[in-house]
Amino acid sequence: MAFDLYINPVGLLYGAAAREAIEDGKAGKLAGGSIGFLNGQLLTGAPGSLEREFYSYRDLKRSKDAVVGERLHLVEQSRALPVKHKCRGPLIMGVVNVTPDSFSDGGNYLDPAEAIEHGRRLAQEGADILDIGGESTRPGAMAVSVKNEAERVLPVVKGLSNLAQPLSIDTRKPEIMQEAAESGARLLNDISGLTYQQQSLEVARDVDLPLILMHAQGDPRTMQENPQYENVVLEVFNWLAGRLEAAVEAGIKSKNLMVDPGIGFGKNLDHNLMLLANLAFFHGLGVPVVLGASRKRFIGHLAEASEAKNRTPGSIAAALSGAAQGIQIIRVHDVAETRQALRVSQAIAAV
Repeated sequence: MAFDLYINPVGLLYGAAAREAIEDGKAGKLAGGSIGFLNGQLLTGAPGSLEREFYSYRDLKRSKDAVVGERLHLVEQSRALPVKHKCRGPLIMGVVNVTPDSFSDGGNYLDPAEAIEHGRRLAQEGADILDIGGESTRPGAMAVSVKNEAERVLPVVKGLSNLAQPLSIDTRKPEIMQEAAESGARLLNDISGLTYQQQSLEVARDVDLPLILMHAQGDPRTMQENPQYENVVLEVFNWLAGRLEAAVEAGIKSKNLMVDPGIGFGKNLDHNLMLLANLAFFHGLGVPVVLGASRKRFIGHLAEASEAKNRTPGSIAAALSGAAQGIQIIRVHDVAETRQALRVSQAIAAV
C-alpha cells in the first residue's frame, strides 16, 4: 500500500512549551505523548515527484479534507505498548545475541548459561524488554537452520521466562516464533516484516503476541550490495504501511503491531542518516516505532570506530535523537548507559 498524502510533524516542542501549546490548541500531541508539534509538512504525490507545503497544526485540524484528517489522527493517536510505561521516554529493549557471528558481540553469549546471565544483567540495568536472537543478520551473514536456531534460543527463552521483563524473539522463521511463544516469549521481532515465509503471517496471528515488523531491502547476505532508493523515507514508510495492511488482512490484531525502519538493513550511510533525521515521520503509520541503531556500522563510519564495542557514545546519540522524535522503543546493547542518558535528557525536556 502506498500513501499519496503524508503529514510530517515538524516544529517539535517539549516541556512547558509543549503543554501550553497543546492546551491552547496550537500544537498536536505527537503519538499521543508529551511532545508537541506546531506544524505539519504536507507531502503529496509519488516519491520521485513530491509537492511540499507547510501548514500550522490549527490549519490542518480545521481542514475539511477527510484524508488530511485521517492522516493527522494517525500522527496524534496514542500507541498501545507491549509493556506498561513506568517512566518518561521510550522503552529500552536489551539485546541478547545467542550467535557465534553477530556483528557486535558474536560468540560472547553462545553458551545458553552465559546468555541467560547476560539477559539477567541487562534486566538489572534497566531493560524493559529483552530481545533474544539466534541468527546473525549482520551484512553478509548466511542463513541458519531452524534446528540450530532453536537449539540456541529456546533454552535462553526458557531460562529467562521467569523475569518481570517480557521476552522478545528475534527471528524470521515461523517455527521459531511458535516454539519461542510456547517457551515464554511475549513479543515477536521479525526483520523480514513477515515476508520470509508465508506461514509467518498465520503463526503471528495464532500466537497473538505484539509484533515488530522491520524493513530490510534484500537478504542479510546481500543487502549492503549497493542499496538504491529514490526517496528512502517514503519508500520505507510505504513498505511498512503495506506490511501493516497485510498483517491486518491476515487476521493479526492492529493493537499488536509495531514498526522498525531497519537502520543498516539495505541502507547506506546517507539512507541511514535520512531515516534517523525523519523518525517522527513514521508516527504517521499510527503504531509504535522501534529504533535499532545500536553499534551499527554507520556509527563506525562517522566516528572512525571500526570495532562495534567502541560505538557506545554514537549509539547513545542516535537513541537520544530518536527519543526527541517521540519513538516508543529503542533496541540497544548498552542498557545502563542508554538508560542513564535517557533519564537525564528526558528530565531536561520535561521542564
